[in-house]
Amino acid sequence: MSDEEHHFDSKANAREPETYPEEARTIRKNGYIVINNRPCKVVEVSTSKPGKHGHAKCHFVAIDIFNGKRLEVFVPSSQKCDVPCVYHTDYHLIDICEDGFVSLRSENGNIKDGLRLPKDENLRRQLKEGFAHRKDLVVTVMSAMGEEQICALKDIGPRS
Repeated sequence: MSDEEHHFDSKANAREPETYPEEARTIRKNGYIVINNRPCKVVEVSTSKPGKHGHAKCHFVAIDIFNGKRLEVFVPSSQKCDVPCVYHTDYHLIDICEDGFVSLRSENGNIKDGLRLPKDENLRRQLKEGFAHRKDLVVTVMSAMGEEQICALKDIGPRS
């Protein structure tokens, strides 16, 4: 072996892809698409007929899955679009810190810190109330393209 050793981050090799290509004509309502480098959920799709000098075009109206902003894009129907890989993972809620961060535990016992309370006021209120009443809460964390956010909550009874 050489004197220089190369160390590679093991997570980088096992990382899932952030996006994959898909033809615009195959993307449907309630699917996902990347618009302006943001992961979005498609809420409306319309396809125009090909014109005299052009191709059919798809018009996508989508909502950013993390900030809720509405985005639109026109794409030729045969063009490849990026589709985000969206993952949902369940965690047990361990703690809610005063600064708005939460501590979570995965099924295999790993601790996840550094995630903020959700922006959705109703979900945020349910989390805080459930935690204050000592309920055992399971939160679903949605992740895509390097971002994460709590998107759902399940109450599985009182804490033991």
